[in-house]
Amino acid sequence: MINRGKASTWKRTAAAVMALGLIAGACSSDSDDDGGAESTDAETESTEAETETTESDDGDDGEEPTDTVEVVQSDGSILAAVQERGTLICGGNDTLPGFGIIDDAGEYSGFDIDYCRVVAAGVLGDADAVEYVPLTAEARFTALQSGEIDVLIRNTTWTATRDGTEGANFLFTTFYDGQGMMVPASTGFLELEDLADASICVLSGTTTELNLTSVFNARGIPFTPVVFEDNTQLRPAYEQGQCEAWTSDASQLAAFKSSIEGEGGEEQFIMAEVISKEPLGPVVPDGDTEWAQAVEWAVMATVQAWEFDLTSENIGSYSGDDPNILRFVGADDFDAGLGLAPDFAVQVVEQVGNYEEIYDRHIVPIGLSLAGSPNALWTEGGLMYVPPYR
Repeated sequence: MINRGKASTWKRTAAAVMALGLIAGACSSDSDDDGGAESTDAETESTEAETETTESDDGDDGEEPTDTVEVVQSDGSILAAVQERGTLICGGNDTLPGFGIIDDAGEYSGFDIDYCRVVAAGVLGDADAVEYVPLTAEARFTALQSGEIDVLIRNTTWTATRDGTEGANFLFTTFYDGQGMMVPASTGFLELEDLADASICVLSGTTTELNLTSVFNARGIPFTPVVFEDNTQLRPAYEQGQCEAWTSDASQLAAFKSSIEGEGGEEQFIMAEVISKEPLGPVVPDGDTEWAQAVEWAVMATVQAWEFDLTSENIGSYSGDDPNILRFVGADDFDAGLGLAPDFAVQVVEQVGNYEEIYDRHIVPIGLSLAGSPNALWTEGGLMYVPPYR
């Protein structure tokens, strides 16, 4: 199997190059993964293939017209292609602590990165058989549409427009988030109204940008957006005082607050108010139900294992007689017809962990506990609930 964890293995296909060339000649979008752009797609069909013309809407907030991309989708199954190739190509982030980043060893790590590994373990039986493609908010849907990646797992918010116009199929929500606002603690700002006439850092191509504009305009709060393509540009600008506030998903702000303060930077304050709903999870291309189901059930296995009290340490040695668990671990060779091995859940959890293990590994260190979180298990008052595996 192939381990593509190194930053040097970024893949770019000819389709992506063509798409990017089209983008260069079109109008650029202001919306980012946290504040957004809106897209409109037109589709034409032929007997051989389907050509989709879409405007990209990237980000967690914001809709804004972007570029037109011609996408040719084959009739073949992505599941079969991935299994034949022996490698999953997963689009992700490489600049977001806690979710997707390149560590000191040059390896990808993070919550979303682990879910790339979850899919590879479920589909291929090898969590390391992943090639990571780092994507900006503005490039992510183009990469998905063009076939450059098999799955997008990159802090991407599920919205109606994206579901309808990006040629994208949003799957199980792995992280329930919401947009927040961070300021240097020294400003004394406590609420949004304190930011009247302030300059606010935001990523382009995201839903975050749209939410920022909508909420501040609705409240009559004047502000100046300062937009950046990615966090490697935004963070230093914020720390140098080019903007008085930074808006993004609350989880991202928590991650950067921890990083800034941990590196001796100024103390930061995250306002209590959350101004949006940001359900984040894997995204696959439209039109391939078999692939969508395989990815979804591999991902949901982490939550079901958590509910069953199965961890990476004990799932492979389960010796009880609960028929639900026996079916889940493949002990009775139950086949749900998903194109996955009977023991796919064991491979996922043994190699990567259950949901709680993954969360504790990456999200707790940035200051976000599961206790009282919407990401807690449904039996603990959270929203993590999956259909029965039977």
